[in-house]
Amino acid sequence: MSTEPELSIVVTCYFEERSIDEFYTRLRASAESLGRSYELVMVNDGSTDRTFEKLKGYFAADERVTTVIDLYRNSGQVNAMTAGMTHARGKAIVVMDSDLQLDPEELPLLVAKFDEGYDIVSGYRKDRKDSLLRKVPSKIANAVMRTVARHKLSDFGCTYKIYDAELVRAFDFGPFKTWRTAYVFSRAQRCSEVPVTHHERKYGSSGWTFRKLLGFYMDHLVGISERPFQLVSLVCFGLAVLFAVRIALAWTVPGSFLREVTPGLILNSIAVTFLVLLSVLAVIGEYVMRSFLMIQRYPAYVIRELHRKHPSDEDER
Repeated sequence: MSTEPELSIVVTCYFEERSIDEFYTRLRASAESLGRSYELVMVNDGSTDRTFEKLKGYFAADERVTTVIDLYRNSGQVNAMTAGMTHARGKAIVVMDSDLQLDPEELPLLVAKFDEGYDIVSGYRKDRKDSLLRKVPSKIANAVMRTVARHKLSDFGCTYKIYDAELVRAFDFGPFKTWRTAYVFSRAQRCSEVPVTHHERKYGSSGWTFRKLLGFYMDHLVGISERPFQLVSLVCFGLAVLFAVRIALAWTVPGSFLREVTPGLILNSIAVTFLVLLSVLAVIGEYVMRSFLMIQRYPAYVIRELHRKHPSDEDER
């Protein structure tokens, strides 16, 4: 394990005291079945139960567990993934949850597809067991992600993925620049997905609250750079052209479209325009606020405790 492993498996954990032993045992067996070198990087996302104590036990007993990280507080799955990825040494990086909703035994499916020459391989939950309140926001998120990523995958939200490590490292992610799935996909040419089995959550509840889902959507929306504003400008320009055509037709063609402009139509038009304006201003405000926080170097997560078997120069500092 002193050399660079072929795979770095990054595992995020949040209040998994009851499930982590089963998950670790199954993942270890699945990874061993691949017959290639690998390391496990395990991150406790601020859990206050015994999750991190168990991770430290694996670290002490298993040479494959090369890194365990404890965050000061719950920072969200995306930030926990970032913390783990910044310490991954492998040529390819696998990301997965430890809540047993996805089977560790299906890891060879993703690896086999990745070996065909893909930059990224994603799992997609073919028979998702989540509630409707989770599925509906997920569909919206996938629509946003497909626009940003420029790939037509069906399930960006499934965290069961494998990435070419050089692609990931090119972004220089860290506490001041956290993981963005769609951004990485947008710089990859060869992407694919494979079906994976999805189960109901056996223990606890998901850490994805409505507030975190909203933040996740905004992270990607404001990151499209100028494109959302270009889209709004294009829509507004198109509507202006239609109104101009309508006015011209009113002078030249009897019985033209919208012959009579009623007060109700004017009121509805004003209301729609006002709501669109507010939406655009909200996006701009979100962009400005995030830019301000970046300038202030406000970290998205802070590591409380880090154990590594192969410390880098940065760790030693």
